[in-house]
Amino acid sequence: MVANSISCDATRLQRLLDGELSDVHQAEVAGHVESCQDCRRQLESLAADPSWWRETHELLSSFTRPLPGASHELAESERRLADRVAQGGMASRHNDEEHASDPRSPSVPLDFLAPSDNPAMLGRLGEFEILELIGCGGMGIVLKGYDHELNRYVAVKVLHPHCATSAAARKRFAREAQAAAAVVHQHVVAIHAVDANHHPPYLVMPFVPGESLQQRLVRQGVFDVIDALRIGQQVADGLSAAHAQGLVHRDIKPGNILLERNVERVLLTDFGLARAADDASLTQSGVIAGTPQYMSPEQARGEQVDARTDLFSLGTVLYTLLAGHSPFRAETAMGVLRRVCEDTPRPLSETNPAVPVWIDAIIEKLHAKQPADRFESAAQVSLLLTNCVAHLQQPNAVPLPGDIAKLIRRHPRKQNRATSRTALAKIAVITTTCIVLTVMMLHFINPGLFSSKATLTDPATTNPSTTPSTLDNKWQDPQDAEVRDLDQRIRQLEQESEQW
Repeated sequence: MVANSISCDATRLQRLLDGELSDVHQAEVAGHVESCQDCRRQLESLAADPSWWRETHELLSSFTRPLPGASHELAESERRLADRVAQGGMASRHNDEEHASDPRSPSVPLDFLAPSDNPAMLGRLGEFEILELIGCGGMGIVLKGYDHELNRYVAVKVLHPHCATSAAARKRFAREAQAAAAVVHQHVVAIHAVDANHHPPYLVMPFVPGESLQQRLVRQGVFDVIDALRIGQQVADGLSAAHAQGLVHRDIKPGNILLERNVERVLLTDFGLARAADDASLTQSGVIAGTPQYMSPEQARGEQVDARTDLFSLGTVLYTLLAGHSPFRAETAMGVLRRVCEDTPRPLSETNPAVPVWIDAIIEKLHAKQPADRFESAAQVSLLLTNCVAHLQQPNAVPLPGDIAKLIRRHPRKQNRATSRTALAKIAVITTTCIVLTVMMLHFINPGLFSSKATLTDPATTNPSTTPSTLDNKWQDPQDAEVRDLDQRIRQLEQESEQW
């Protein structure tokens, strides 16, 4: 071959990188490099030279332009790409750690992406350009994409390649798209498109600029009471729309609740565990699905669930926002599930003085172990939390809802407090009654027992001619008055105990 007749020449390799060779000479050198291992290593070394990458950076900067309507964020992505090129990061084998820390160099394999004409992109998926990896879970990979046709950013959720070979996983993924697309609501992430025939299949959602509730919780810690209730109200509103379609989310947790930037609008996402409530094949007993710390007891036991299982999870989310941690923590998953089924969380008002006792009552009802003891619907919870937020904003103008007073009366902490006070009052009444009866009995048995003081001061007591009846008449009036006073005090204590 002609290519093999070319000798190893570093100058020709450098001219090849610089683009100074004619087409014929480029073919000759390329053929030689394919058969010469030494020249390949030398070519790689020359390609990693910083001066070459600086020139490439200048070249990219000269012709790379943002896509229409994608000015700021896409320009930023291209700038990061050009900066990495300038540092030699794309070709040097010594920069693996730098790649791992760059969000555009994901650790998960993205070899299912087709090449893109734009060097600022990771690749192409269908008609969407892929800018970067947003997140990765056990079932799917979420990518940030750009839709040229509608000039907007989108979130593309791809079924994880290791799941795409499973027919059951593909069916479950398609069901997720159908479930989410059936719910059209301001607090539920919509579905733009789905391609179940692609390998791997994917669905397209709006790109929500912001962060998840879990990310916010990690970043800022415990939420203010009014903010937590406002988030809970919007989650309940979105759940109400899903439940109206016969869907149960089954995985309500901070990671599946998005907070839209600036407007602080709550959006529910990831209906991957949603099921049609009347689909017996997918609500069979013995199947556990969900995140352990946010499961309901019936989920943990693998029993059939309905919309009220989401209400239990909502109670756990509210508790987590106000406490900074889940109420059902344990070292193992089985330990968590056992606490979900058996334990009653400690009232928040005992650890966080900013939390009023009526919030404990709301969370306690949401956390009822039996679904029948919880609120009737997510719509009821949404209305209740809306009124509670209004009360916190204007406590003098807007009273607490009447349902809250009923919950407080049934709240264990309130009951314990009232029970203690009632018990003390009853003890006082019983003690006073015993004293009165004892005094009266002793007086009638021995009328002179309590008259020693009177005997010293009253001449009648020293006069032998004074009859017993006269003596009884002299002491009858004071004793009756004392008994009446004690009787009045007993009635007063009884009234106070009833008020408590």
